[in-house]
Amino acid sequence: MTTKRQMSETYVVAAILASAGGFLDAYSYLVRGHVFANAQTGNIVLLGMRFFDRDWLGCAKYLMPIVMFVAGVLLADRLRIKLKNSSLHWRQHIILIEAAVLAAVTYIPVGGRYDIVANTLISFVCSLQVESFRKVHSISFATTMCTGNLRTATEQISLYLTDKDDEHLSAALKLYGIIAFFILGVIIGTLICSALGRSGLIFVIFQLIAVFVLMFIEVEKKAEPDSSDE
Repeated sequence: MTTKRQMSETYVVAAILASAGGFLDAYSYLVRGHVFANAQTGNIVLLGMRFFDRDWLGCAKYLMPIVMFVAGVLLADRLRIKLKNSSLHWRQHIILIEAAVLAAVTYIPVGGRYDIVANTLISFVCSLQVESFRKVHSISFATTMCTGNLRTATEQISLYLTDKDDEHLSAALKLYGIIAFFILGVIIGTLICSALGRSGLIFVIFQLIAVFVLMFIEVEKKAEPDSSDE
């Protein structure tokens, strides 16, 4: 038996968003002060160091993207609940918000305090994305960072070596593929941002528009219990 399912958990969408995640890391590093805005571990470490030094202004600098990351996760989860009956899939609303925020970032000048604002907004976008797009073919993954994907993929390899179940090998290859698309996004981001600077984000905006359009397509999937985040 098959059911009609939304496009947002397909490998095509996962690949596009993973490459967008890699692009955003390249952008924040090359254009916005040599930082990585996608994941918050570095910001949390630097926040602790600034707190130890009693550098309260420095604390605020690293606290801002952390707070915005939390806000993005909360917003994505609330929209999932509130927009279940919307004419658009709730994830399409997320994509539109991401595109609008990144469009605003392209107008923010480069340098100093402006980069802090830009990176904070990018952190917000990444949190929306990582909270909203968490599965591909029922496999948990992330589009804006690689550590979890690398761990899960390697665990699947270990399981395959134990029981020789091809499902584990398939899952591992899919996750390694997502990492490859992330790297591809970094490469493309490096090329485009080196040429266009802050305007390079237009490429990611076009990727998000492509995902928005793709999500109007329904795909067949074997019937299984619905997950709570669909």
